[in-house]
Amino acid sequence: MAKKKAINDYGTGIPQHEMEALARVLLPEIEKFYASEEGQRQFAQWKEEQQLKQQNLPMAG
Repeated sequence: MAKKKAINDYGTGIPQHEMEALARVLLPEIEKFYASEEGQRQFAQWKEEQQLKQQNLPMAG
């Protein structure tokens, strides 16, 4: 008897085929947003915020 392949849904309970369908709908919209001027501006702002957070972290040691 063949073992059934376990699919990791990361605890969401959402079937794989539904996740793939959602991704097919969302990915083009996400790509359009980040290709737009507004998306580029927001991404640059986010990167700057991330750099500031990294600079403000205490040194581990």
